[in-house]
Amino acid sequence: MLWKQNNRPPSVKSEPLRKAVPKLFLFCLVILAIPAWAQDTRFFRLGTGPVDGAYFPIGGLIANAISKPPGSRDCEKGGSCGVPGLVAVAQSTSGSVANVEALYKKRLDAAIVQADIAYWAYNGSGVFAGKGAYTNLRGIAVLYPDTVHVAVRKGVKIRNVADLKGKRVALGEPGSGTLVTARTILRAHNLKDSDLKAHYLKPGASADQMAAGELDALFVVDGAPSAIIGDLATRTAIELLPFPAAEAERLRKASPFFIKGVLDARTYAGQDAALPVMQVGVVLLAGSEVPETLVYGITKALWHESTLKLLASGHPNGKLIKPEKAIEGLAIQLHAGAASYYFDAGLIK
Repeated sequence: MLWKQNNRPPSVKSEPLRKAVPKLFLFCLVILAIPAWAQDTRFFRLGTGPVDGAYFPIGGLIANAISKPPGSRDCEKGGSCGVPGLVAVAQSTSGSVANVEALYKKRLDAAIVQADIAYWAYNGSGVFAGKGAYTNLRGIAVLYPDTVHVAVRKGVKIRNVADLKGKRVALGEPGSGTLVTARTILRAHNLKDSDLKAHYLKPGASADQMAAGELDALFVVDGAPSAIIGDLATRTAIELLPFPAAEAERLRKASPFFIKGVLDARTYAGQDAALPVMQVGVVLLAGSEVPETLVYGITKALWHESTLKLLASGHPNGKLIKPEKAIEGLAIQLHAGAASYYFDAGLIK
């Protein structure tokens, strides 16, 4: 018999094939394992804002905190305290308007948005009048207040918003909440874009042109202290326009989402005294189609003690993010998952 003569099992006909069998077996195990890993992982798109604003770094911290990729160490052992299997990615965007439109069209799972933009989009009013209501928007949490910075070059005769008429002013880039807020403030002073020499730029580009003497003023809606305004104040002499009590009340009547605030003295170089300012809330939204259990886990991870420490140490605005203010001023419907968490945590009844 051939088998007896060669003393070789008929199933293994050559040395190369015998060596290849273990590798082939290992390859098959890897292929079979891939679908199981993929099923345990969910990628989550979080819209933020321009890379030189506050939304992008804050969004990055939140994305990191709510993520827990397969294989991560347990929270109790110093590992991730996020949602098991979730991989959240912070995406840079133009800002609030672009974010709510992307949420509505399901190109994002969640996003950071100004509270007034969220309300108008949800109700199909304000700047969204005629576009229809973005009814799938849902709230997860109120994060912190944004401050309306109206910076002017020192030496230019601009003492209030009305003085911006005819001046070179950066109002924010298209799709940004800054542009919408700037127009709201201008409208309350009977001004429109055409009354100014309007520029539509990203925050960084606005600051560069201001420092180069190519702009007289700019709007930046950002948490204070704003890195953009702080850097600009070190490059050129600027002043920030105040919003006295009477003017603040007029703005609040025009848009109830404005909040009266105070900018502490020496927040920025050259700012020697406290300054009355206007603020708007910053909210974290999700689409209504995001599963309730997932949003419950995200909300729980957002308010975990380790997340609060990460936010407080990772960005100046992170210190303002507090669970006791999680739903204060949220003017749209809560996501069912977030509502369930807040009920369980005793924050709502």
